[in-house]
Amino acid sequence: MQGMPNFTTTRRMSYTPAEMFDLVADVEQYPRFFPLCEALRVRSRERRGDTEVLVASMEIGYKAIRETITSRVTLERRTMSVLVELIDGPFRHLENRWRFTEAPNGATDVRFFMSYELKSMVLQLLVGGLFDQAFRHCVTAFEARAREVYGSGRSGVPVAAT
Repeated sequence: MQGMPNFTTTRRMSYTPAEMFDLVADVEQYPRFFPLCEALRVRSRERRGDTEVLVASMEIGYKAIRETITSRVTLERRTMSVLVELIDGPFRHLENRWRFTEAPNGATDVRFFMSYELKSMVLQLLVGGLFDQAFRHCVTAFEARAREVYGSGRSGVPVAAT
């Protein structure tokens, strides 16, 4: 959708694809580190082979503003990818995709894409910049979480962002 805010980045991280996939898949931990996330509840969980589909509601907040976003999260372990699609919330459109691929020295190239559009022009004016800033810091938040959970990573693996 043209004109819709979106963000794409690829970052090399000194952790394995499986470690990074598991970190993103562990949605129950998001309130501990994810920007603006104050609470998260998994409403349903279904497994089909290597694919797991969750429906989760995330409460986001900033000062007096509180909203709940309900999303379908598709975890594809075979392809090391995660797709998040909006079910309900203050957005007209919200989608993000993660892809984890092997890189040299046991590292992972983490690819992240997000696009969104708020339903309300008033909300867009009030918090659009805040959401944009939070989404742009999303990968950084997961990188910090990886250091907390897994330690400093593999030595000799350069960290790069594009």
